[in-house]
Amino acid sequence: MSPLLKTGEKAPDFSLASDGNHQIDLKSYLGKNVVLYFYPKDDTSGCTQEALDFNALRHEFEKSETVILGVSPDPVKKHDKFKAKYELDFLLLSDEDKSMLSLYGVWVEKSMYGRKYMGVERTTLLLDKQGIIVRIWSKVKVPGHAAEVLAEAQKL
Repeated sequence: MSPLLKTGEKAPDFSLASDGNHQIDLKSYLGKNVVLYFYPKDDTSGCTQEALDFNALRHEFEKSETVILGVSPDPVKKHDKFKAKYELDFLLLSDEDKSMLSLYGVWVEKSMYGRKYMGVERTTLLLDKQGIIVRIWSKVKVPGHAAEVLAEAQKL
């Protein structure tokens, strides 16, 4: 996670394309809590499970006035297919040029089997109604994560 982003600080604004080809600005969510979760790729096992877990709890998040936004470098068309396949009912944002992912410090060098490559570090931020970062989860493990984020959102 970028050392530039810390709890207690305002989350950097961004504008990204979302599924359905809409443009989403973070500032338009002021007045609501926001779960901003970063994931590597649509339709892979861990990313699918994470999306399904957030989707299963979306009504509870709504009761806490909390919006869920998923962000990956996948293109909008891929997000559209992913959402339709799993009946996801929250926005997926596309950052193909990785500018927002870099700004948030989640586009990082990774290593698998000794091979180094750039990719998304699975990370979640919880923002309050003023856009302040109240919690950061880095190197997220999927099982139980959405429920943990919900428990924090319910405290806001």
